Amino acid sequence: MPKLSVIIPCYYNEANIPVTVRELVTNEAQFPAEVSFEYVCVNDGSGDDTLGALRRAQAEYPGRIRIVDLAGNVGSYNAIVAGMAHATGDCLAVITADLQDPPELLPQMYAHWQQGFKLVIGNRQNREETGLNALLAQLFHWLMRKLALQNIPPGGFDFVFFDRQVATEVLKLHERNSNVFYLMVWLGFAYVNIPYTRRRREVGRSRWTLSKKVKLFIDSLMAFSFVPIRAISGLGLGLGAIALLYGLYVILLKITHPNEPAGWTTLMVVMLVVSAFQMIALGVIGEYVWRGLDAARQRPLYVVREVFEQ
Repeated sequence: MPKLSVIIPCYYNEANIPVTVRELVTNEAQFPAEVSFEYVCVNDGSGDDTLGALRRAQAEYPGRIRIVDLAGNVGSYNAIVAGMAHATGDCLAVITADLQDPPELLPQMYAHWQQGFKLVIGNRQNREETGLNALLAQLFHWLMRKLALQNIPPGGFDFVFFDRQVATEVLKLHERNSNVFYLMVWLGFAYVNIPYTRRRREVGRSRWTLSKKVKLFIDSLMAFSFVPIRAISGLGLGLGAIALLYGLYVILLKITHPNEPAGWTTLMVVMLVVSAFQMIALGVIGEYVWRGLDAARQRPLYVVREVFEQ
């Protein structure tokens, strides 16, 4: 009798919880009768009454909902890892609490899992969202495909269905400042890609700020790509070649025109270019060093305040 654990990271989702849980429970009718369900809702340090909404949903649907209440906000990806650690299902799924990802795809994902696929990805082929957020999301995923993981589907994804083995392997990695969904692809299991249109958020407002998006991009790039270091090396070699040619030019100029005054403007331009490069290089190297230090500390990814079960 297979058991499906649906992991739902929750952050300021007080108004979403009643709608989302009702939709998920209603969607159970689309599965084969032998499937059992648990919903692992992770409260990621929300400042509103998300925990209260989860407790009310737990009382309304007894035996289905497990609540993992974290001591503080650790980010949605670490919250998902916490959900994996507390899930007990044979297969697992991750879905957002705002219903921008369609729960009706879950039965199709389950069918692929029964066929032997360890990972099923719901791929955002289109978006109902428009404007700057949509453009930034498209740019992010295009860059990650070009610079880091070429085998991820275009358009991005955070709606996944996966086997218990995938969850176990991800938990073994203890990755910090990374992208948990990219880790699933990085493991190397063959996956099925199901395209869908991401819905517009109907309730509440997103807490996925620009600073969090920038951090995710940096974390993903540093975790899965050596391009930043290689770019520094390439730029350094290029500047070195230019400096060598300029040095030869200065020597030749000195030989042919011994009384020619030195060029102050040229000297300052060269110094500014080299100094700027050095600062950029130190910044990129510092990002890698900081991540190494953060991993060496071995601080926990999350701290659980309390687990509510029925």
